[in-house]
Amino acid sequence: MSIAIDDIGTSLKVFFAENQYSRIAVLVDENTIRHCYPTIQEYLPEHHVIEIQSGEVNKNLRTCEHIWSELTDRHFDRKSLLVNLGGGVIGDMGGFCAVTYKRGIDFINIPTTLLAAVDANIGGKLGIDFKGFKNHLGFFQDPNEVFIDPIFLQTLPDRELRSGFAEVIKHGLIADKDYFEQVMADGLSQKNWNAVVAHSVHIKHEVVSQDPKEGGLRKILNFGHTVGHAIESFYLETDHRLLHGEAIAIGMICEAYLSCKLLGMSEDDLQIITQSIKEIYPELTIHKADFTSIIKLMYQDKKNVNSFLNHSLLYEIGRAGYDIAVDEKDVMDSLFYYAKL
Repeated sequence: MSIAIDDIGTSLKVFFAENQYSRIAVLVDENTIRHCYPTIQEYLPEHHVIEIQSGEVNKNLRTCEHIWSELTDRHFDRKSLLVNLGGGVIGDMGGFCAVTYKRGIDFINIPTTLLAAVDANIGGKLGIDFKGFKNHLGFFQDPNEVFIDPIFLQTLPDRELRSGFAEVIKHGLIADKDYFEQVMADGLSQKNWNAVVAHSVHIKHEVVSQDPKEGGLRKILNFGHTVGHAIESFYLETDHRLLHGEAIAIGMICEAYLSCKLLGMSEDDLQIITQSIKEIYPELTIHKADFTSIIKLMYQDKKNVNSFLNHSLLYEIGRAGYDIAVDEKDVMDSLFYYAKL
């Protein structure tokens, strides 16, 4: 797999000049078919468009059945290609469907959100949600190519841009203090998104290349996600659904608290992280009565072993650890910490 950060037209021209496919499908949702598909349409050979509904709530087996049926009904064979044009949901689910269709066809990702460009489409994690648990079914499989063009960020509403920015913040917190300070200085008014995307992709790629299947080091990329995924899952079936990055932002505050309490991260670093995230993300009122249900969801986290709540936490801003067992009381305290802000 290679990652190209370049003009999307140039990238696609080169790719299709070098690769021939019997059939090509483009997976889109109602947003990307309107705002992004026209940008790439002229650079694609003859193809079929498969449209699904956007949102994490639709990242499930029912939607996969629709995608598989479209491929089957149009006689896609093993020499076919699926082009995933969209955000994290499209990349996760499109890749999952490609890997399982006829035991695997090629797929490429064209991320159209900041979240997908810096995180979801990089690293080969594919998955769908099952019984309310995020990414409960899935594979590790790299796409054949990832083509990133920050031009697509211009199509995003502020809320989507803010959601993706949580992963940018995370990359600085776990691996590069200078980068964290740099991106927080400009917040969502970045002067050079190309440089931000390139640096975040570099951080994630460096970690993933050392540990492709998350046996050790790659787990640091889960900072904020043990608590964050549980919160995201809890609100998924409510009228207060959160975007992924909104939930991860809460998770990072809670896990920064745990880092201070359990790993000795300084109180100053905890306050810097807390205040920096609060300035960008709206606060969510999490009721004490829901804490137990949220913690229960954490036990489905794939990092857990023998029923321990394993977390990736920070020793300091820019340096993370992983496989840190945390008991329920400490997690409860972290939720109280957030709730009292």
